[in-house]
Amino acid sequence: MMGFRVLLLKELREQFRTSRMVAVAAVFVLFGILGPLTDRYMKELFDAIGSESGGMSFLVPEPSLAGASAQILKNLTQFGIICALLLAMGSVAWEKERGTAGMIMTKPASRAAFLAAKLVAISINLGVAVILGCGLAYIYTTLLYPETFPIGGYVAMSLLLWWTLVIFAAITMLGSTVTRSAIAAAGIGLVSLLVVGIIGALPVIGPYMPASLPASELVLGKDPGNFLGPLLFNIALVPALFGATWLTFRRQEL
Repeated sequence: MMGFRVLLLKELREQFRTSRMVAVAAVFVLFGILGPLTDRYMKELFDAIGSESGGMSFLVPEPSLAGASAQILKNLTQFGIICALLLAMGSVAWEKERGTAGMIMTKPASRAAFLAAKLVAISINLGVAVILGCGLAYIYTTLLYPETFPIGGYVAMSLLLWWTLVIFAAITMLGSTVTRSAIAAAGIGLVSLLVVGIIGALPVIGPYMPASLPASELVLGKDPGNFLGPLLFNIALVPALFGATWLTFRRQEL
């Protein structure tokens, strides 16, 4: 892909200059730390509230690694998907709206390189954020609990989380290419999130959805069963989405 390296460096510089990388990393750090803290102290907090309110009782489960992992995955998945949508929603639409996409295409750079540089830069941004967020969550869990997650399962969980976010970034980037509106692209990403959630509840095809990958089992060291098929499907999903994005973009007049 002609010009990919130059365009990738350009995209990464923009991630730093606009503070997008710092902002996304800050979100992951905050909610990564909150995961184990919430599970560890939630019961104590509600017990204290109950004692202050005249004996009112709250049914709150005891702190556990399962609870901590659930909080970590919930926080980082929910807010991570929001970050992925925000990063990708204007990736192509804004370039077309401002006319910079056409200017770049006049240089020795292919349209495939233009798109690939954006998706790889967004993936790197999300990857750095996942490393920081999951890394600090692991450290806090080790400090707050008498035992911690098996490192192999935790790394596998983190990789699945990162790839899930890349999938939604790729979907939103496709929306950003199909339309000329960043808002419309974000809407496409949100609709895809809803559709994936609905399909994930269906038999047969449900296990192939990104949210159905056994991250919660892996992080606790449990046997996830045979998920090679769903894993390969989700790995292939990003190149397929990128191919659809490229086919759409190469036919457009800039």
